[in-house]
Amino acid sequence: MNERPETILVVDDTPTKRYILGSWLRRAGHEVVEATCGEEALSLVRAVSPDLVILDVRLPDIDGYQVCERIKGDPSTAAIPVIQISAHAIAVADRAHGLERGADAYMAEPIEPEEFIATVKATLRYYKARQRAERMAHRLGELTRVTLEINASSTFDKLLRVAVEGTAGILGRRSGALAIAVDGRLRRYTVLNPGDPARALSAAQDTLDKITALSLRDAAGTAEFTLSEASLLEVLPEAEIRADVSAVVSRTKAGRPPVYLAVEGVEALDPDELNILKQLGQALALAVDALRAYAEEHMIALTLQRSFLPSHIPTTPGLQLAVRYQPAIDNVEVGGDFYEVLPLGDRLLVGIGDVQGHSLHAATIMAELRHALRTLVVEERDLARVMGRLNDMLRHYHPRMTATVCLLLIDPVSGEVELANAGHIPPVIVAGGEARYLDWGNLLLGAASEKYRVDRLRIPESGALLMFTDGLIEDRHVPLDDNLEVVRQMALSFDEDLDVFCDRLIDRFGAREDDVAIVALRRTG
Repeated sequence: MNERPETILVVDDTPTKRYILGSWLRRAGHEVVEATCGEEALSLVRAVSPDLVILDVRLPDIDGYQVCERIKGDPSTAAIPVIQISAHAIAVADRAHGLERGADAYMAEPIEPEEFIATVKATLRYYKARQRAERMAHRLGELTRVTLEINASSTFDKLLRVAVEGTAGILGRRSGALAIAVDGRLRRYTVLNPGDPARALSAAQDTLDKITALSLRDAAGTAEFTLSEASLLEVLPEAEIRADVSAVVSRTKAGRPPVYLAVEGVEALDPDELNILKQLGQALALAVDALRAYAEEHMIALTLQRSFLPSHIPTTPGLQLAVRYQPAIDNVEVGGDFYEVLPLGDRLLVGIGDVQGHSLHAATIMAELRHALRTLVVEERDLARVMGRLNDMLRHYHPRMTATVCLLLIDPVSGEVELANAGHIPPVIVAGGEARYLDWGNLLLGAASEKYRVDRLRIPESGALLMFTDGLIEDRHVPLDDNLEVVRQMALSFDEDLDVFCDRLIDRFGAREDDVAIVALRRTG
């Protein structure tokens, strides 16, 4: 690729000198722009952005020293090199003064053509190297920023948008990407003008397979290649780019879906640009794999968590029931929240609880507590003794773990309720147009030896009870009492449909950082 000729601004009020210097520069292959005074020179510097300024020291309006200072003092022109020339200020002190005020070189007349052109070439060579280094440093900084944004992307579509927008911005070219999303469908994003937002576009499902067959095939790693315009349109007829493309296909391990990242190749990428494209492709492949693995682990965690909960809620004459389990947002690990609904003869046992922590260990202990509770209530209906046995079990087998549990034994006919609470948020009872929290109970399970008490109350006909875990109301920026009051106020307006009420309650607090379990019941008589 042939580089464009450099544009050099010659500033001198003497026509003969401008002609001589200009002719030397033109013969050396440069383009020349001329100015006769300092203000005209400054205007041309801003308008033309020359690669070099040849500047006479004595000018009719402002001297060359001031012109040089103003060029170097403007961030938009500071990188343009300046060679000062003088036939009068030729002493050592004059040359030192010019260099101190920003000149990159200083030549005293008379000047030999060979020396002049050699100085021009040396100055341009130095500044080209500097510009390349600055451009590369900027690109590497952008590469780091884009890579961090890629890794921080929480959704597949955001991941691809960041990748193509970052690639277009760093390399200053149109860009596009293809990848297989978590749902197994092909996603395609493009940026037609650097700086524009990425657009999601359609493509045939087998497009990525066709491109990979031309490059990486079945291997792992990253393959760099060029696709001609004809080849690109053959595998991707929908492409807006009408030119060759420089591309990479990257795969972290054999057998995994690859990713494709490409830029318009009207001009071939230099080695540094190609290396940046490869690094972006590899970062994209790693992030896609991580997001896919996260989604798979999250689904496994949710499936495991739900397997610990009751498979169905029994129909109980005289009572309406609704339950909810809402997993924490963006959390792969399973939690320890649970609820339980068990028919016990003519009564119904309703329980809710939360095991300390958020891990598979916490979920396992939660499952043990549920199974222990189911076993104990087969023969034991005294909630104080049941809660005491659960406490003993937890302290014996898991001495460093704690759990909150609230148990209700309800007679649907009379509305009589026995309640035992081990450190859990007390239920809200709604009756007679009022809603209030019941009394706090005893210590949570696992904390210490405890004798649990049983409270007795009655739910009147059409009265209701609401139980929930602390994940619903815990918020880093809101006092707990404020959110407890929000729940109490909402409980005053129980919907006719309890499922609708539970959904409304969850929507009010939004996505949570902890799991949430809810049990709502109403006595229908």
